[in-house]
Amino acid sequence: MGKSVAISVVTVLLFSLAVAAAHAQEAGQQPQVLPHATDPVRGCLSPKERRALIEKGTVLHLAAALRAVRARVPGTLVRARLCHRGEGFAYVLTVLGHDGKVTRVIVDAVKGTVVGER
Repeated sequence: MGKSVAISVVTVLLFSLAVAAAHAQEAGQQPQVLPHATDPVRGCLSPKERRALIEKGTVLHLAAALRAVRARVPGTLVRARLCHRGEGFAYVLTVLGHDGKVTRVIVDAVKGTVVGER
């Protein structure tokens, strides 16, 4: 399968999931999530909480975390969350690679170093 075809397939799948979730929400139902897609990261912060920590200098800006990831996992950032990790914080970044592969990368939000990838 060519690279552009793989990316198109992933885009169609993501769009289909978004449409299905929107329809379920309109009908007052909980959206159905595939078992392999349910991997909730507990303890993630709201955008308001994230901004406050960045402004205080407690954690690095998202751009710094992205610089750490770009060399290891080139692609498009799909989702970024700032979450509690042990005694500190970590950015959980979901990246759609140029090869169509989705990778979740965990970056220490204080040091800016990659601490996990799957």
